[in-house]
Amino acid sequence: MSAIQRLAGVFLFLGFAWQPLIGADPPKEKEAKEPEVVSYYRDIRPILQQNCQGCHQPAKSQGGYVMTSHADLLKMGDKMQPNVIPGKPDESYLINQITPHGDKKPAMPKGTAPLVERDVNVVKKWIAQGAKDDTPASAKVLVDSEHPPTYDLLPVIASLAYSPDSKLLAVAGFHEVLLHNADGSGLVARLVGLSERVQSLAFSPDGKLLAVAGGCPCRFGEVQVWDVEKRKLKLSIPVTFDTVYGVSWSPDGSKIAFGCADNTLRAIEASTGKQILYQGAHNDWVLETVFSTNASHLISVSRDRSLKLTEVATQRFIDNISSITPGALKGGLMTVDRHPKKDELLIGGADGTPKVYQMYREKKRVIGDDFNFIGAFAEMPGRIFSARYSPDGSRIVVGSSLDGVGEARVYQSITKPDYKMIGMSGLALPATRGMSILLLLPSLKEKPGHLICKLEGEHGPVYTVAYRPDGKQVAAAGFDGKVRLNDPDTGKLLKEFIPVPLAKTTQVTAGK
Repeated sequence: MSAIQRLAGVFLFLGFAWQPLIGADPPKEKEAKEPEVVSYYRDIRPILQQNCQGCHQPAKSQGGYVMTSHADLLKMGDKMQPNVIPGKPDESYLINQITPHGDKKPAMPKGTAPLVERDVNVVKKWIAQGAKDDTPASAKVLVDSEHPPTYDLLPVIASLAYSPDSKLLAVAGFHEVLLHNADGSGLVARLVGLSERVQSLAFSPDGKLLAVAGGCPCRFGEVQVWDVEKRKLKLSIPVTFDTVYGVSWSPDGSKIAFGCADNTLRAIEASTGKQILYQGAHNDWVLETVFSTNASHLISVSRDRSLKLTEVATQRFIDNISSITPGALKGGLMTVDRHPKKDELLIGGADGTPKVYQMYREKKRVIGDDFNFIGAFAEMPGRIFSARYSPDGSRIVVGSSLDGVGEARVYQSITKPDYKMIGMSGLALPATRGMSILLLLPSLKEKPGHLICKLEGEHGPVYTVAYRPDGKQVAAAGFDGKVRLNDPDTGKLLKEFIPVPLAKTTQVTAGK
């Protein structure tokens, strides 16, 4: 990864904290005219990215066809027919596959809507004009499993995820996901895909699959599903015309949800990639998602300062979980996680204060109320980018950034209190809404919301944190490109490592 690529990646990553300068909506079909002279790079490549490359790429070459470069388009597939024969559109296999035959729909794209007539005509015209390659030299760098990314500088790390068995730690890189031993002892595998930006990672509940959300900004978004054991790409689903975020699995592993820069919340079938949910109630980028404990509802947070509840079966927006009163949430929300045992939600964002909300409203909304609010933790320095529950829900880990410096902390969890015995000679004390009455008892070793530790290490801005499923370790990473592993009880730094292979000429201090 060159210095220019890294700098561009920084701005693209941080860009989601402000209003986008370029709209994510694609041009309407009626406004898109057929060019007189068709350009491969400008006209054909975007069509293939949106409709073909999910199934025809180096990591997943169905039918033996790869469609990620001009040279690949001229090669033969399993049927011993070249995809494209310059100057002969009628003899080109690609045209045969995307054109309807009588009453039959086109064979490709498989499992989705056919290409619009305008796009088919443009592809035909390009082939008729000689199928020329006008790809700029700077864009011809090949990145795939045989030619993995090279790093001159450390990449900004947008996401970390532990496997359910606590053996692997997935790290987001450039064009790839790097699988490491969870203790930081070594790189296990590199999962190289199409998306330049890898924004979000999530292992399936059984750990067999890894979902990846990302894309190439202002060109396409993509959801990938990888077979972890085989290191093979199972699905690549192009989505929208911009990067996608916040991937999550339903508890039974059948559905995958994610947020989009076109302000929509979506979900797909994990086995087929078929879209099963589309919600457009947000007014800004949707940055993270999580399912309810029984997968009946989907929760999403956005730069529009809202925490929304959507019913999965009907795709209906149900409720704003947090208050919609101006000023109640000071800035956009960037992260959400669900308590592993109950329908309570941990959120964080621009105001720097981690908060906990119950998922379902139990009384009629009153203008100005914040009924679902359970409690808040101490304010973090700057903007919160990531927050996660421990596997038993008793603690949380939170990462933030302010003025180029990051911090990560572990807190005792806050949960909705119940009527219960809490000691005091058998005296039963009633719970109160909001902060638990347990906070009034200084004799208790671990009070709700109590700061357990700050994670050691010279952190740059922290963009992602993760809690290992066995509860014995937390991980944090972000702007400086290093992964730090800490003891969640003491904050002690256990390991610091560089997750990507660096060029031999690069000099970087790896730390501990």
